[in-house]
Amino acid sequence: MPKVLVSDPIDQAGIDILSQVAQVDVNTGLSAAELVRIIPEYDALMIRSGTQVTKEIIEAGNLLKIIGRAGVGVDNVDVPAATRKGIVVVNSPEGNTIAAAEHAIAMMLSMSRHIPEANASVKSGKWERNRFIGVEVYKKTLGIVGLGKIGSHLAAAAKAMGMKLLAYDPFISTERAEQLGCRLVELELLMRESDYITLHIPKTPETLHLINAQVLSKMKPTARIINCARGGIIDEAALAEAIKEGKIAGAAIDVYEHEPLEADSPLRSVGQNIVLTPHLGASTAEAQVNVAIDVAEQIRDVLLGLPARSAVNIPGIFPDSIEKLKPYLQLAETLGNLVSQLAGGRVDYLNVQLQGELANNQSQPVVVAALKGLLSQALRERVNYVNASIEAKERGIRVVETRDASIRDYTGSLHLMAKGTLGEHTVTGAVLGENEIRITSVDDFPVNVSPTHHMLFTLHRDMPGIIGKIGSQLGSFNVNIASMQVGRKIVRGDAVMVLSLDDPLPEGILAEIIKVPGIRDAYTVNL
Repeated sequence: MPKVLVSDPIDQAGIDILSQVAQVDVNTGLSAAELVRIIPEYDALMIRSGTQVTKEIIEAGNLLKIIGRAGVGVDNVDVPAATRKGIVVVNSPEGNTIAAAEHAIAMMLSMSRHIPEANASVKSGKWERNRFIGVEVYKKTLGIVGLGKIGSHLAAAAKAMGMKLLAYDPFISTERAEQLGCRLVELELLMRESDYITLHIPKTPETLHLINAQVLSKMKPTARIINCARGGIIDEAALAEAIKEGKIAGAAIDVYEHEPLEADSPLRSVGQNIVLTPHLGASTAEAQVNVAIDVAEQIRDVLLGLPARSAVNIPGIFPDSIEKLKPYLQLAETLGNLVSQLAGGRVDYLNVQLQGELANNQSQPVVVAALKGLLSQALRERVNYVNASIEAKERGIRVVETRDASIRDYTGSLHLMAKGTLGEHTVTGAVLGENEIRITSVDDFPVNVSPTHHMLFTLHRDMPGIIGKIGSQLGSFNVNIASMQVGRKIVRGDAVMVLSLDDPLPEGILAEIIKVPGIRDAYTVNL
């Protein structure tokens, strides 16, 4: 039974799901050295924001198949190292959407009405109504940096509160922004015109200290900024200075570049114009249950050999496309495996052509699946959907993707051409009926066969006696034929024969088959 390590506190609902398929060990508060020591025992690791999954931990996890982050951000995981090792990294992009958006609104209102200071004042025995004069958010301009799921939900709530909306997001269309009631602008204009600015973007090398002293200087002196996204997007020293000097009116911060917030952080000395919370954006009972269930289900699925719906490091695999493309991914992997064995040895070129209706779908996951199949003979279990593209690139395989929607032999088909040690070979396949995979051509000879574990392919002259002689050869080696089909273009020209076998071919039989008069070449294939 596989083993799962849960190294941060998660809701029991997630543990219950994992327990259906694995032994689950909950062991929180581990040091990096302790994790490196015990991680070799585990097939999966489930974390929140507390565990830092470093390259050293990943390298030690020889059994690891998946790392699940119960939340959105994965900046505490060395994703490139996991990708290179073929480990799937998943998150829960929607589980805490509502919680994070509501917390941003709560932070905005808290600093607008001085709620933290007023609360402390009353609890200390004072009654200072005149000291805590606030401002309304009604008819104020809110600048939203990042119109993803959280930013979009916040936009709807802010619009209902009567706020005017600006948005900066280089990856969203003007039409989508307008649907959300936002005017799409550049970051500088948003900073200059907004009364409130809220951040909802990931932490990346491009967004690190995106909000720095220069950007803060563009803000109105009455403006306030909120960060419930990721620590490090704001230069904290520059923010503290801007508030102290009155360049901006205040800030509400939930996430920090270093967590827990350091004792000597400049944010601690700002005073009453800043609201600080200890990374509470996803800290609602509902969100904790949602993210635990979401990620636990994905870990369970991967351990059962199924795809993850929210993998952050599988190129082109998106939740809404997995079910639709699943049979074609299996087809692509099968054809990749087949053509690699026909081409033999090292393959240095692969052309992947999507045909018919398949040409109108996402191509990247299909290409990745084909590469996984292509490399499976050489790398076995070391290659998967995560690292197939990396392994292909490191081996100097040139990959070309083409589309031809005009080819309508089948509703949707896939054609692969590979160049390798044994020359150039092509295979085509399609998905028929109830997700039944068929090989429909080999080296441009038409066939219609189901892939099986043991197969024999021959190139021969179409002449009497060939089929009987091959059958006799196999019989002499006690190999049983399950099915046989011949594909030819002209009578008594060249032809391809495909045999599905119940048994593997013994050593030496291929050399005997090639000696049969009329046989030009023969290939054993194990799928």
